[in-house]
Parts: sequence; structure tokens; C-alpha cells
Amino acid sequence: MKSAQIASAKSFELELDDIAADKSISHRSAIFSLLSDKPSCVKNYLLGQDTLNTLKIARQLGLIVENAPDNSMKFIPPKNGVANGLEEPQDILDCGNAGTAIRLYTGLLAGCKGFFVLSGDKYLTTRPMGRIIKPLVDIGAKIYARKNNTLAPLSIVGEKLKGFDYESKISSAQIKSAMILAALNADSPSRYFESSLSRDHSENMLKGMGANIRFIEEGLQIYPLAAPLDPLDIKIPADPSSAFFFALAAAITPNAKALLKNVLLNKTRIEAFEVLKKMGTRIEYRVVSQDYEKIGDIFVEHRALNAVEIDENIAWLIDELPALSIAMAVAKGKSRVRNAKELRVKETDRIRAIASNLAKMGIECEEHEDGYSIIGGDLKPAMLESFGDHRIAMSFAVAGLVCGAKISDCDCVEVSFPNFFEILKKITRVGFES
Repeated sequence: MKSAQIASAKSFELELDDIAADKSISHRSAIFSLLSDKPSCVKNYLLGQDTLNTLKIARQLGLIVENAPDNSMKFIPPKNGVANGLEEPQDILDCGNAGTAIRLYTGLLAGCKGFFVLSGDKYLTTRPMGRIIKPLVDIGAKIYARKNNTLAPLSIVGEKLKGFDYESKISSAQIKSAMILAALNADSPSRYFESSLSRDHSENMLKGMGANIRFIEEGLQIYPLAAPLDPLDIKIPADPSSAFFFALAAAITPNAKALLKNVLLNKTRIEAFEVLKKMGTRIEYRVVSQDYEKIGDIFVEHRALNAVEIDENIAWLIDELPALSIAMAVAKGKSRVRNAKELRVKETDRIRAIASNLAKMGIECEEHEDGYSIIGGDLKPAMLESFGDHRIAMSFAVAGLVCGAKISDCDCVEVSFPNFFEILKKITRVGFES
């Protein structure tokens, strides 16, 4: 495990066209290609640990992957894809650290004939799985797991599932996507409802592939597959969650500017940029294309930051809240985050991780059960922990631009943003030690 030493930075102007590809769409591209009977063409697939694990599992289920020299991949599904049955793997399907992979594959495999075992690393096997297991078992799935069917590893015996009416108490794209995939293999139409709209990549992409999914009030109506879906032909844009780290870098560095190119602009993915704009940062968007999703450039320019209250659209910015906590730490006044209890069951307890690291940097941060309060001040150099969480590691690496910092166990950054530190080196000095 390596530690990263980040030097404080001066003002900068940065134009980035090498931000990591979108993690959510990469996961879904590999999984959804199994629903077609023709090859999908996917360009700019994210080569991070999480998404590579997703792709490896798809291979174990029968997907053939051919690489082309133009940074594209051809995903060739088993004959007739899911409609004709996936290959029953000889080994455990290892999701590594990827919560998206284990939950989406559970929804898919619950309705596919065969026996499957899904597991992951020491962090993933402590994350809550009952939230998808219970609704799937209620519609006929046979899933067996640790701790009274709440923790991985998961053993799945695929069965024909029943159609459902399900209202999720948690606004979660992973739960919704798992249930959509189950509904596509069900014996009758299904309806899914959630209290507020979570990220909607799954329904957008699947509709683009020809799935019969209809938007109804506060939810979706999903019809079983009548035939294999059309293949994907997609260039994956830059991940807004990854781009946000460099928007943050510009926002907290006096006289800094950043142009972030070819970023996914889905409204459920740019809420953190909207919060940063509300705090005072200059943010502008320019749409450059629209295929399955809206894509464009984001311009960010430093302005003095003011405190902010965040208590809505939490599902739209749950991944960016650790980075936003850094903006709050240098803003004028007291910021507050509420209704974000989900932060406690991510790769680590992110509320505790944020409070612990900010305290080391001299910032007053009070933990609440469902969030935290931060009083802005002057960040001080410190030795910080990543807690094995890629987003905590990157958020506090960016905090180091203000005053310098050292962050332990930074290998976890490979999960989602393999070239993060290479880009950070365009702004300041970055050193490593084992």
C-alpha cells in the first residue's frame, strides 16, 4: 500500500480531455450487452478495477470481448444472450469492491437458469445486500447469503420470476437497476417506484436498446423481454463524479480555472456542480452531443465560497459529498448535510471518515446520524487516512492543494480513476512512498 504526498498549489488553468470514463455507464455497458444477441461496440470503457471486475464476470457468463486499436471493444454475447441462457461459471464471480456489479448482477442472474455465487473484497462483503435480496426473494428468487440473507457472498439459483409492484424506501440506482433487470426476466409486467428519482442510466440505456420501459408517475413500468435487445453502440463520456475532483480543485484554489471536456451531463449526475455553483463558484455547461445521454464541457472558475445546506437530491450527489465536504471546509460559515445516512454504508462509513480527516486538518466537523456539519476555516497540513475508499482518498488529495497533505493507502484510487494522480501532477507536486 502506498501513501501520496500532495504539495500545496498555486493558481492554475487546466483543460482536461483525459478524465476517467464514466464508471456507471461502463458497468452497465458490460452487463447490458448480455441482453442482446448481436455484438455491442463500446468505446472508452473505463479500465478501473471495479469495471474490469464487471467485465471479467461478463466473460465468465459467456461474453467474448475483442479489443480494437481505436480504444473500442466489441462485446459478443452468448448466442441469443440471456434469452438462451448464460454460461454457468465454474468459479465464484468476484466483484472486488464494486457495489454496482454485485447488485446489478444479482438482479440479472436471479432470473437466469443456473447456479451462481457472487462475492467481493473485505469491504464489499460488509455492505448491505438485504435491500436487494428481500425484494427479489419476494418475487420468487432463490438467493442465499450470510447474516440472515443480508451480506455477501451470495448464492443464486436462477428461477423464473414473478412480475411485481415494488416501492423502494431507499432512492438508489443500484436497487432500481437490479429490479429492472429482474423485471425483464419476469413472467408479467412490473412496476417500480421510489421516493425521489435516483440516477437513471439503466432505464435510459435499456430503452435505447429497445426494452419496453415506460415512465409513469414517480416510477417505471417494465415489460418482460419479448426478444433480445438491440446491441449498444456507444462512446462512454467522462465521469462527472471523477471530473468533479478537478472542479473542486479549481473552486478552492484562488484564480484557478478548469475546462472539463466531454463530460456526462445527465441531470442526476451534475447536482454536485450545481451545489458548487450555489456556494459561489462560476460553473458553465456547453452541450456537445446527445446519444443515450447528454454530453458536454464544463467550465469552472474560482470564486469565494460560502456555506451551504444540503438536504435534498441526495441520491444525485451521494458519491460527491466527500469532495463537497472539502469545499465546505474552506467556505465562509457553517455548512450542513442531512438525509445522507447512505454515506455510512458505502465503501467505508464516509461520514466518520470525513469528520476524522477534517479534524486532523483543523476543521470543526460534527457528525450526525444522517450527515454532518462543517464550520469553514483554514486547512492545515496533516497525515490523513483513505480508509480504503477511493473517493475519500481523492477528496483529501485535492484538499492537499490548499495546504499540503499526506494520504495513506492510495492504491484504492485505481478502483475508479486510474490516472487521477497523473492529472493532479499537472497542478502540483505529487510524491509516493510505500
